[in-house]
Amino acid sequence: MKQTFDIVLLNGRPAAGKSEVIDYLKKTPIEERIKRFHIGEFIEIDDFPILWERFEDDDLYEEFGEPRQISDKEFTYQGETLKGYTFKKRFFWHWLLRKLMNQYDRIIRDEPDFHEKKTVIFEFARGAEHGGWKEGYAHLSDVVLDNGVVVYIDVPWEESLRKNRRRFNPDKPDSWLEHALEDKKIEMMYKESDWAEFSSKDPEYLHISPVFKTDSVGKTFKVPYVVFNNMPEKTNQPEVLGAHLEEILQKAWEVKNRK
Repeated sequence: MKQTFDIVLLNGRPAAGKSEVIDYLKKTPIEERIKRFHIGEFIEIDDFPILWERFEDDDLYEEFGEPRQISDKEFTYQGETLKGYTFKKRFFWHWLLRKLMNQYDRIIRDEPDFHEKKTVIFEFARGAEHGGWKEGYAHLSDVVLDNGVVVYIDVPWEESLRKNRRRFNPDKPDSWLEHALEDKKIEMMYKESDWAEFSSKDPEYLHISPVFKTDSVGKTFKVPYVVFNNMPEKTNQPEVLGAHLEEILQKAWEVKNRK
């Protein structure tokens, strides 16, 4: 029997600990990784590099005297105008997820037997301000919803803000591990979350009705999910991180194979 997940959706607020979990998995020997976490070889697909490239593209448009296409360099929050990149329209957050689906489709096109030994980990965050988890998950493809499991890293808003400040490196705003958001911007986008409400309907499955590339009009997918409780912080303690991650992924494996 195959012993690895096909698709893991690694989600949570910014700075919740997603990148630390991926870094831990990368440093775990493959045989141990399969046994403990049901993840062997894997690739990560993250929407942050796409997002940042769009911001840079708009900067270049401006340098050529052209209008910005997708983003603005300032935003208004609680009546105050502040500096910081934001998308002009909310649908671009869903557009990012569809870009991830396109990347995945190309991987499977070029390597049809990819999942015989390998896992794809999708990493992204969503706040209520740009549609929340309910709207975001609906833009995942049927294939991803049918074969994926969700690992949600749970931290309260205050912890997300604290860790966002901690990792901030102003010299590397495009860095995978060191990018961060301005305080007001992260508050506007991520303070409010629909995760608790959306996941409360079922302790084991998220109920998701897709709108993207679907042949399943009216169908609701039941996607197994588990919660990595990162309070108190576990992702800065490798042994504690590993033990808790093993516990929840073993549960996800059981739920997935019972589905």
